[in-house]
Amino acid sequence: QVQLVESGGGLVQAGGSLRLSCAFSGGTLYTMGWFRQAPGKEREFVAAIRGGGAITNYTDSVKGRFTISRDNAKNTMYLQMNSLKPEDTAVYYCARSRSLLQIGLREYEYEYWGQGTQVTVSS
Repeated sequence: QVQLVESGGGLVQAGGSLRLSCAFSGGTLYTMGWFRQAPGKEREFVAAIRGGGAITNYTDSVKGRFTISRDNAKNTMYLQMNSLKPEDTAVYYCARSRSLLQIGLREYEYEYWGQGTQVTVSS
């Protein structure tokens, strides 16, 4: 059974950093990703990483500030978030793709989801 559990969210001042973790079960070969949903907005893609960890993709608004990584030996994926801005405030979700190879940007490309963790960035 596939389970995804996020942790690491919290309240931080603008310019600060947080590291989110996603503990996953059910296989280490799949592409995994991070999405976020701000109040009153649709859930959006943030970053994704292929099973081996060498190939990643980011949405433009977080490039250069966020880093996605994974440690398959620990069955954990991470999102290091630096230089946080108030507009990064959202519930962050980790998800496992339906694919072993594709770096999907769309929600429908992901089959399993965590419960989400709140990130709040104060100005």
